[in-house]
This record gives sequence, C-alpha cells and structure tokens, in this order.
Amino acid sequence: MLRITGLAVLLLASTYSLAGTPGTDTTVAPLVDLDADRLITADDAGRVEKWGNSAPFAPVREFIKQDKGRKEKGAGRPLLVKNVAALNGHHTIVFHKQELVAHHEDAFDHLIRGSGYTWLCVIKPGRQYGELKDVHSFFGNLKNGGHYEGLWAGLSDDNAFWAGSRNGRTFGRWDENNPYIVTAQRLDTGRYYLLAGRMDAGTDTVAIRLYIGGMLTPAATGKFPVNPGSDASRMAIGQERDAIEHPGVESFTGEIARFILFDRALSDKALGELQRKLIKRYRLR
Repeated sequence: MLRITGLAVLLLASTYSLAGTPGTDTTVAPLVDLDADRLITADDAGRVEKWGNSAPFAPVREFIKQDKGRKEKGAGRPLLVKNVAALNGHHTIVFHKQELVAHHEDAFDHLIRGSGYTWLCVIKPGRQYGELKDVHSFFGNLKNGGHYEGLWAGLSDDNAFWAGSRNGRTFGRWDENNPYIVTAQRLDTGRYYLLAGRMDAGTDTVAIRLYIGGMLTPAATGKFPVNPGSDASRMAIGQERDAIEHPGVESFTGEIARFILFDRALSDKALGELQRKLIKRYRLR
C-alpha cells in the first residue's frame, strides 16, 4: 500500500503551486482547478472531449463531454481557443449552451452541508441565448430531480452576475432556501473578468459573498440556511447540472479560461492574494 506522509503532502502541494497554480493561505490544494492551458483533450477542430483537473489529491480527475440527451452527438462540446492576446497569451474554452461534466456523484456534496466553499473563475460573458429567463449558468452541481440542491452561478439576460446555494428544503426559484444573490453591476459582453464566490462554513445560516474584478469588497451578499442532509450531485462546467433531460436550456454563452474551487471559505488575505495572482497571470483589467 502506498503511504503519503505529511511531509510528502507539503512537498507535493508546494510543487503544485510552483507549477503555475496559485497558492492558498496554507499548503492545502483546491478541490478543482481547471486551467485551459493544461490537460485538455480536443479533436482536430478544437472541440473539447475532456478537461483534466490540475488539483492534486482530488477525487474528481476530469470533466468530460456529455452526449446523453443531445439530439446531435458532439453538439454539447465546447471549443478550445489558444493563445488569446486579451488573456496574456493564455488559452480559453468557448461555451455556447454546452457543458463538461464530472461523473462523480458525491465528490461535492459536503460543500453545501457545512464545509463552506470558495470558487474563482476567469470568464468572458457573451450574449445570453438561454431559454429560461435570467438563468444562464456557467457551473453548478445541482441534483437532477427533487428540489435540485447544490451550488451554482450564472448570468442574467443582461449579464448581471448571480450565484448561490440551494438546500433542498423547497423547490422555489428564488426563495429563502434558494437565495438569489445578484450584483447590481452588469458585465460587459466580450470582456474578461475575474469572478468569485465564497460561502462561510457552518451548519446554521451562513453568509454568501460575490466578488468582481479582484475586489475584496463584496459586489453582492446574501444568507443561506444550511441543510446538513442535502444531497447535491455531479459538477458541470458550462451549465447548472448534468441536465440530460434538457441540455443547454439553463446554460451560459461565453468563455472560461480558469475555474478554481476550494471546499472551504478562504480568508480575506488568502482570497486577496489569489485574486491578485490570477489578475496578474491573465493581465485582467
């Protein structure tokens, strides 16, 4: 049996940080790090089949194409675009009502049961063409059925940024168990942004905060009543869940160059440091 000592964990986490992935307030690595520069499997036309997770020790190793539910095989695959000048030469993934899915049912359940979370995304909004008003999701792990518990984030019809969690106690969109936390600021179509969301740890009512452009002053805040018995599902990038019964209906149009997810609420210091590193790396304004 392979044993990984505490020292080995520290050394591997340090190597991970030095490899181009921003560090955190400790040596603990994120749960997900999707970097469009790395671990992409695409066909000759650039259509993405698999996006590998750069985070070490994570139970989910890849986000893959999902053809189930699509009338046309391959229609749900996003496009890899390389060497984007506006991203300081880095790559990006273009989504148009498309998704990549991590086929692990339980890997993200704890995020809304009390652990808290922090996520960051380098994203460019497009014009939204979704079929459900103001629901154009760029990631989520909502349960496929019941009351659709999980966490998610997206854009409104006019590219206001919203995000939140759903605890599974009621179905409603939106209500006290599924808060609509939305920014007053509308994002410009065609501009790259750093967006972030953070939910505090705890099993009572906790705070959720949203951030735009590397600021530590939240762009929007809300409260979320945690349900330790909630049961979220698979994580999808590009839409709110593994929505095989209506793929693309609640998906966003735009680009994602980086997506990082921690299963805890980072401190202000750690979040600020990570945001600064990402803004510098991608030369965001």
